[in-house]
Amino acid sequence: MILKTESVSKIFGKLVALQDVDIAVAEGEIFGIAGPNGAGKSTLFNVIAGTFPPSSGRIHFNGRDITSLKAHQICRLGLARTFQVPQTFATLSVFDNIRVGATFGGDGEGSLRDRIEQAIDFLDLRRVRDTTASNLDLYTTKLVMMAACLATGCRLLMLDEPLAGLSMAEITDFLKAVRHINQDGGTTILMIEHILDSLIEVSKRMVILDNGDVIYRGQPEGVRKDPRVVEVYLGDGKVSLGEGVP
Repeated sequence: MILKTESVSKIFGKLVALQDVDIAVAEGEIFGIAGPNGAGKSTLFNVIAGTFPPSSGRIHFNGRDITSLKAHQICRLGLARTFQVPQTFATLSVFDNIRVGATFGGDGEGSLRDRIEQAIDFLDLRRVRDTTASNLDLYTTKLVMMAACLATGCRLLMLDEPLAGLSMAEITDFLKAVRHINQDGGTTILMIEHILDSLIEVSKRMVILDNGDVIYRGQPEGVRKDPRVVEVYLGDGKVSLGEGVP
């Protein structure tokens, strides 16, 4: 397993955001995480990526205990992430935004410029290479975020709700890009997504969180049939477990 959490919990005051969360992500797979708002999904990402430490438990990446490491140290080991809200430098070009990622990671093979150009070509961003980030549409901005991660030389890419705000056509294209990164680039993907149909379609395995607890783990096709998942998603009428997949 390239990533493993062992009984990871995170407590903020009296709020238990995560409670003894165990996940194990195999190298080369796309692993999905879903759950309603407030389930603890982004908190889990933040703990794994080193944004803040777990209250208890251990985190292992690529055979190394990274529990106490800072975000920049974890990134240099080969784990990169995107955020729910696109994080680009608005006044910099696409090239320079990706260069920031390549410099921050810095442990990939090849020269800095080579890794930047390879990421640009890999995600078909050549046409906007010199465009200022503030002039990009949302879909392209999200691709630039992923390219900046790839330029770090990451082995595992964590995507936090990357489909938010995209049209159906853009979702289809974005999922193709995710598969391209995974299958052709050899990068393991850990992906949080609210659009459950899309996550079911793209993932090899999944977990569902609710109130900081794992309530489902297993194959994507079992999600819609699991009683606890159905209760969480349909009990208050907030989210549909539809069959349609973009």
